[in-house]
Amino acid sequence: MSYELITLLMFSSLMLLLLTGQRVFGAIGFVAAAAALLLWGDGASEMPFNASFIVLNWYPLLTLPLFIFMGYMLSESGIANDLYKAFHVWMGPLSGGLAIGTIGLMVVISAMNGLSVAGMAIGASIALPELLRRGYDKVMVTGVIQAGSSLGILIPPSVVLVLYAMIARQPVLQLWLAGVVPGLIMATFFALYIYIRCRRNPALAPTLPPEDLDVGLKEKLLLLRAGIAPLAIFFAMMGLFLMGVTSLVESAAVGAAAATLTALVKRRLTGHVLDETMRKTLSITCMFMWIILAALCFGAVYDGLGAKRAISALFLETWDLTPWEILIMMMVSFIILGMFLDDTAMLVIVAPLYVPLVISLGFNPIWFGVLYVMTCQVAYITPPFGYNLFLMRAMAPPEITLVDIYRSIVPFVFIMLITIGIVMTFPQLALWLPDLYAGR
Repeated sequence: MSYELITLLMFSSLMLLLLTGQRVFGAIGFVAAAAALLLWGDGASEMPFNASFIVLNWYPLLTLPLFIFMGYMLSESGIANDLYKAFHVWMGPLSGGLAIGTIGLMVVISAMNGLSVAGMAIGASIALPELLRRGYDKVMVTGVIQAGSSLGILIPPSVVLVLYAMIARQPVLQLWLAGVVPGLIMATFFALYIYIRCRRNPALAPTLPPEDLDVGLKEKLLLLRAGIAPLAIFFAMMGLFLMGVTSLVESAAVGAAAATLTALVKRRLTGHVLDETMRKTLSITCMFMWIILAALCFGAVYDGLGAKRAISALFLETWDLTPWEILIMMMVSFIILGMFLDDTAMLVIVAPLYVPLVISLGFNPIWFGVLYVMTCQVAYITPPFGYNLFLMRAMAPPEITLVDIYRSIVPFVFIMLITIGIVMTFPQLALWLPDLYAGR
């Protein structure tokens, strides 16, 4: 049986199981074990499960529950609500100001959490009702929250970049630094789009009433205090890491401890807050771990067939593609796979196959990691299995339909694709900060 046919059978079986509603890790693990058994016979089913023991040697995985805990502690204790009030007052006078403020909130939440899930939950539960109450266009603001929350996997401390670092054997700090400028560029493009669109069509974002705009400078400055604690936590965590005082895991622990201490000082560390934070942290962490385990099983079987050599031969010999054409093919495959697979599953399956080829072609694996995450952002808000689409559908009020949700993401997908094109054309946008830190 040819590599192409085996690949087609494995991935089509995986897609079919996912379409039936099976859990991602169950579908991936089952296909891996079944393929091993059919290809190599009795005893081969142990092959994928032996590969899962690699996880036990991934010490940086300890950062996952710590970063997730930090984000949920800040959101469950209401600190994120305080931040939104500050953005509300400061950005309100602008055209589309509250929507632009929501993007700003998402950037800050991203810097506290490293996942899109927390940003999505905060945006849908705090910002969305307020925006709708103020008469903002429901389609536009639905897209704002979905796109803004996707910034969580690009801006440090991105959990997805931590996973990429472990799989590609690249330094986490350099990947985090590489994600800063592209993430801020994308957030700026989102804000500019909102401002221009609302300026041209004021009906999308009605002017706030005078009582909301009539806020004194002293009160505005007092509201800025809401951002002190989250920013202090972020800079303490990243500062200690950048100075070499703490390791990656220790920095994550510093962030989690600082978030808990902040909630305690603000007298918001109740039993309910702690229970919700622990429960959600456990749920998200277990989901990540199961998917990583299953994807490692799948990758071990597929790589055992010589997939790395087969993919290299297909691109370079059979199709005779140039390095840039190969890179574009990889990006397109990421976007297509991301419509069906979780970003973690896609990363663990495809990255071990693509990263060696990327390096052999002379591309920077740090830059490629940023491009991968940016394509994941596109996948997060595109049908049929975009994560943020499902989360928005679950959290949105009844007046927002599924059609509204799908319509809302169209302009933001184009903005994301434009940003990807810019970062591909000008790699130094991603590599400037890592190079600056390395040469200090």
